[in-house]
Amino acid sequence: MRLPCFKSTIVTIKILLLCKMKIALAQLNYHIGNFESNIAKIVESIQQAKLQKADLIVFAELAISGYPPRDFLEFDHFILKCIDSIHEIAKECTDIAAIIGSPGFNSGISGKRLHNSAYFLSNGKVSHVRHKTLLPNYDVFDEYRYFEPNRCCEVVVYKDLRIALTICEDLWNISDDPMYVLNPMVDLSNQKPNIIINIAASPFHYRQAEIRNKILTENAKRYNIPLLYVNHVGAQTELIFDGGSVALDNKGNTVGELNYFDEDLKCFEFNSANSELTGCDSKSQITNQKSQIELIHDALVLGIKNYFQKLGFTKAILGLSGGIDSAVTCVLAAEALGKDNVMAVLLPSRFSSDHSIKDAEDLAMNIGVAHEIVHIEEAFHSFEVTLKPSFKGRPFDLAEENIQARVRAVILMALSNKFGYILLNTSNKSEAAVGYGTLYGDMCGGISVLGDVYKTKVYELANFINRNKEIIPQNSITKPPSAELRPDQKDQDSLPDYDTLDKILYQYIEMTLGPDEIIAQGFDEATVTKVLKMVNASEWKRYQTPPILRISSKAFGMGRRMPIAAKYLL
Repeated sequence: MRLPCFKSTIVTIKILLLCKMKIALAQLNYHIGNFESNIAKIVESIQQAKLQKADLIVFAELAISGYPPRDFLEFDHFILKCIDSIHEIAKECTDIAAIIGSPGFNSGISGKRLHNSAYFLSNGKVSHVRHKTLLPNYDVFDEYRYFEPNRCCEVVVYKDLRIALTICEDLWNISDDPMYVLNPMVDLSNQKPNIIINIAASPFHYRQAEIRNKILTENAKRYNIPLLYVNHVGAQTELIFDGGSVALDNKGNTVGELNYFDEDLKCFEFNSANSELTGCDSKSQITNQKSQIELIHDALVLGIKNYFQKLGFTKAILGLSGGIDSAVTCVLAAEALGKDNVMAVLLPSRFSSDHSIKDAEDLAMNIGVAHEIVHIEEAFHSFEVTLKPSFKGRPFDLAEENIQARVRAVILMALSNKFGYILLNTSNKSEAAVGYGTLYGDMCGGISVLGDVYKTKVYELANFINRNKEIIPQNSITKPPSAELRPDQKDQDSLPDYDTLDKILYQYIEMTLGPDEIIAQGFDEATVTKVLKMVNASEWKRYQTPPILRISSKAFGMGRRMPIAAKYLL
């Protein structure tokens, strides 16, 4: 009788155990420059991962500093705080390893003074450092302003696991043309890695998840290697990060996805013997299926919430006109801050219709926010009397219209100062694009909630908000939009219909098409010429607007930098 080979079986089991590694993805909401808070979040996640018996935990790009740190990177003190934070966190990594992003000094003899780096922490210290190769310098990104690019790509080896460790943009070149741009993954793939880990700071826009998933999927398939991707979540002033961290197998199939717009931590198990990547629990298999308008809604709520939280504010105020823009802004603010922290002020004039006042009151009642009515007629009239000698012989026109908007802004800012509110700007992207707003009037505010949302999208948001029951009065949605600054005024007295206007604006702003290309799509030449002139002539106004929550691929502000004193298309 032949006895079973227990020794061989034990060896086989040991080999299988050595091949397996549990990897945690930590998707966190960091606060730029708040090292104490960032360290606490990171250490707490490390402890959670330890409880789940993880071997490795992965954090996002520039997690230590928060993203984007911008010109804080010019201060040695700031960089030294980042490095001190890395070493403090490393002490927690004695029976677990961690990958974490941080800026660090360039130890080379040439180039810029800093690198954007991924630090590998194990055995209580920094064991490897990998620098970012491809530094984005477009739209909202200006990393080449601060960082020296990496020029040497090497895999990280940990417990016999060969990791192609990349940072955000390093995965974004999927061109087959080797002359197109340096591709770090080509060099890394030649070193036979077992897995790709990408740490990122990828801001949200409403098509970003679709684009990002395509990039990640194509990388996993092209190199036939499983891929783990970790993003930020949360808002940093105008930039919003949706999370969407994900694990993909070597065929590009989604193994598991972390929640959108929420902090999350999930573990995945990788078997290097057969390159199999699996989720550690059923929750890891959940993928996020949200419509575009739901993503925009969730992004704006998070943007408002984090703007207030990270600046230490609690209460918001806004002018509630009965129109759709202020109604949507009010609902989003109540969701973000809680209804008890939102103050709506109705500011009717002699031109305000009764139904607008009622619509505003109904909206406030529907969501339960505090509201009050402050009539502006007396203040407006006093300005008319004061300016009568100067305006003598001239008809009522835009000057008087703008006085009303500025009276409203003065009242709102006075209440803001007196009671500690932050004023929410309610202008939409269509208005901001063509200058249909009053400087120091309805363009005032601490943050612009809808400044990157075209008017047609505002209507979609209103209908999404009302998907289960009427919250925004239907009359606010269906009535012709009006600033109500003169008798029977309608937006379309001065502008093309919003459906046409928004399509032209999209082609010019997001797609950067010129007038001839837009006209060739079938738009009326005179309308296109008028709209583009209005956009360019209003650049000086937009330089004086509050920060705008970014939800598109080309928002006004840091992502669209146009000269003011220019003649193009004017």
